[in-house]
Amino acid sequence: MIGQSPLRTVIAHAVLILGILIVAFPIYYTFVASTQTLQTILRPPLPLLPGDQLWNNYSEALFGGVGRIGGVSVGRLLLNTTIMALGIAVGKIFISILSAYAIVFFRFPLRMTFFWLIFITLMLPVEVRILPTYKVMVDLGMIDTYAGLIIPLIASATATLLFRQFFMTIPGELVEAARVDGAGPWRFFFDILLPLSRTNIAALFVILFIYGWTQYLWPLLVTNSSNMNTIVIALRKMVSFADADTQWHLVMVTAMLAIVPPILVVVLMQRWFVRGLVDSEK
Repeated sequence: MIGQSPLRTVIAHAVLILGILIVAFPIYYTFVASTQTLQTILRPPLPLLPGDQLWNNYSEALFGGVGRIGGVSVGRLLLNTTIMALGIAVGKIFISILSAYAIVFFRFPLRMTFFWLIFITLMLPVEVRILPTYKVMVDLGMIDTYAGLIIPLIASATATLLFRQFFMTIPGELVEAARVDGAGPWRFFFDILLPLSRTNIAALFVILFIYGWTQYLWPLLVTNSSNMNTIVIALRKMVSFADADTQWHLVMVTAMLAIVPPILVVVLMQRWFVRGLVDSEK
């Protein structure tokens, strides 16, 4: 173990505490603003201690209607965003693990060609294919639907690549043993590969859930109704160019509620997330 002097330990802890304060203070300040009245927020400086409007502001946002977003409650926005984020994360993992399984364990013509075609899509950002994708959604009648929010974003070349690299580390003896025991392709997949991949799946789920939660451009295009807006879109709509026209206390409440689900996912799955990044469990 590398020895450290007391001075270095103090400096290291001071730097860590300073970093935490820099990151956490804007979040704390947002929380403080979410507990104040609109008049208090519009009269700077904002107090550094929480106000007495916490219950009123949060209940108004969650269960009442916010005027600038069509009278839709933040509770509905959270529901829309949760469905979208879960659908994207589960869909990406499901499609990616099956495609990686086919590429690694099956031998068929043009197998590597298909893999490289999938890999090349990493170089095509969403903005490049946004117009044809939107045209397809319009033709299929998927505007203002959960399917329209989720389906165009569930393909993932990155997840396919990561699963492929993991599957390639599976010992050939394990595959042969499963074949000798009479395990078919689906039994091998469900009884062997899935248990071995659970930490990888957990790590990808955290990343992909946050990816889906923070989407802005695609939900902005594919939703016209306020009832189908996500919370990120609603935050932008709630802010007006004139401070007096913006319900800043509700904006701050919405901002605080928007970061709670991703934080919960990271905290609850932290152990699996770290193991999925550093442990192969083979």
